Amino acid sequence: MKIRLLLLFLLLGYHAVYEAHAQKSGIISYYWNRLVNDTTESSRPQFLIYPTLAYAPETSWEFGLSTLYVYYAKGDTANRLSEINGFTFFTLENQYGIWFDHALYTDESKWFFLGRFRFQSFPLLYHGLGPDSPREHQARVDANQLLIRERALRKVAGSLYLGVQVDFQRMSSVRFVPAEGATVVERPNGSEGSSNLGFGLGVVYDNRHNVLNVRRGIFSELALLRYAKAWGSDYAFTTVISDNRIFRPLPNSRDVIAAQLLGQFSFGDTPFNQMALLGGENIMRGYYLGRYRDNNMIATQVEYRLLPLEFSKRLGAAVFAGTGTVFRDFNSFSTRKWVWSGGAGLRFLLFPKKDIFTRFDAAFTREGPGFYLFIGEAF
Repeated sequence: MKIRLLLLFLLLGYHAVYEAHAQKSGIISYYWNRLVNDTTESSRPQFLIYPTLAYAPETSWEFGLSTLYVYYAKGDTANRLSEINGFTFFTLENQYGIWFDHALYTDESKWFFLGRFRFQSFPLLYHGLGPDSPREHQARVDANQLLIRERALRKVAGSLYLGVQVDFQRMSSVRFVPAEGATVVERPNGSEGSSNLGFGLGVVYDNRHNVLNVRRGIFSELALLRYAKAWGSDYAFTTVISDNRIFRPLPNSRDVIAAQLLGQFSFGDTPFNQMALLGGENIMRGYYLGRYRDNNMIATQVEYRLLPLEFSKRLGAAVFAGTGTVFRDFNSFSTRKWVWSGGAGLRFLLFPKKDIFTRFDAAFTREGPGFYLFIGEAF
């Protein structure tokens, strides 16, 4: 199980470089104040950069650099908080990757843009398909992977948005390496690599103010993507995603109860790398992302957040539990094949004026633990 460690925080405002030149004699205290005391005005953008270190058997040591940029449109704190995340890494096994995610809101939230970019040469562990796939991975899949996804949504009424989305995924130079002791691995769709372009529509209800730490609000999304050979896809299939989240504060408290119900459903000839995946750092924590995969997936989780703890201004905590399953089609869906995960975590209030926490979560499953360190809540 990979454990990523946060080694160092280096906090910069978008104007910090210029200010630092003018304060060279006090540069250490300057950065320390910006990190620990959050001296940046709440309306000003903030930029964070820090190195990471991780280890996993399939990658050996991994060295990375993460960034986070947050801001309010026009510097108006009445607007929703926008964020841009970046991550780049390389490993001692000559693997590498570049990631960028963003959630951008315009003034008065008339438009918002949700996007993701991934380019990496990085192995994934393939356990097979379905809820009965074996605990030990059957193969390591070495490949070059490219993902470009963008959604543009326009407010139509209140907190209701309509929009379009595009998704392009390419997997090339694919090599299935059977695990030691594994029997013959049945190759799934896309095992030789594929390129798939999808276009779709989405409807979203979203009244959250701070997507990195939601204290009250509802997010509900229904999205449809169609991949067709007519516009260059190697496989023809349709994906439907339903993501529903609710956040409620407790009376007379800063504690929050959060819940999520997520479903992904594919119809057609779906390649294995674009099937529904169970696990990862956001839902069903404790399971490797893709430990379970199939055409369809349903998962749910609930989390109780103490932000912050009563005896501290900066420290918080959370407890969470989740359950989910994957299945080939609705005829094979079974309530007896759900898996569970649960755990707890610590929180540190990184930017008090923007109410942004760093989270460290320890999750437990019937197959072992998982550990996660990220900025912002899991959902």
